[in-house]
Amino acid sequence: MLNSTMRAIIFANGELDDLQQARDLLRPDDLIIAANGGTRHALAAGATPHVIIGDLDSLSRDDRARAQARGAQMFPFSPRKDETDLELALLHAVRQGATEIVILAALGGRLDQTIANVLLLTLPALQGVDVRIVEGAQEAFLVREREEETLIEGRPGDTVSLIPLGADAIGVTTAGLEWQLHEDTLHLGPARGVSNVLTTEQAHVRVRRGMLLCVVTHAGSKTHPSTGQ
Repeated sequence: MLNSTMRAIIFANGELDDLQQARDLLRPDDLIIAANGGTRHALAAGATPHVIIGDLDSLSRDDRARAQARGAQMFPFSPRKDETDLELALLHAVRQGATEIVILAALGGRLDQTIANVLLLTLPALQGVDVRIVEGAQEAFLVREREEETLIEGRPGDTVSLIPLGADAIGVTTAGLEWQLHEDTLHLGPARGVSNVLTTEQAHVRVRRGMLLCVVTHAGSKTHPSTGQ
């Protein structure tokens, strides 16, 4: 399944309230990965995972049988592992050559799992891969240091939050947002970067040192321009 522009869709085991959004998002050539109990979301959306990965503790017998009957490949791990099931799914997608990864059902439920799932965006193995968590009208992705400007797509009025991860984000410069930044520092802790607003359909952000979590909330819409939907 190696491809120069391959996209992987990962179904995690959080909450997935909009199955139709997941159906609309899927493309015929996507690599579909289910992280353990995320298999139920994939099947409910009408998708058969190519791969089911994890310790399988939250995978029902019925879902496992249905997926295997349709050709799903199982990658079982011991429950006594250091990685979460979603982390294993992300690393598998990278090994398969994915250049774009969309994560569904990564939020909701347990707060610790939700936070851990968001922080997985910082994995060194994901450097250079376009990885996004999509949930309803929201999408979240990472802006890393010293990269070229990162593109933010949406519509004027969409909310954009820039949140430092791990440490202060230094040398933050933006364009296309209502409150512009130019070589500013966003400190870890204070909420200065929350609830900015898109003024154009495309904005840009760059950070010289540190990392930013970018969360875009598409006003009055469940579409995501960056995923082509």
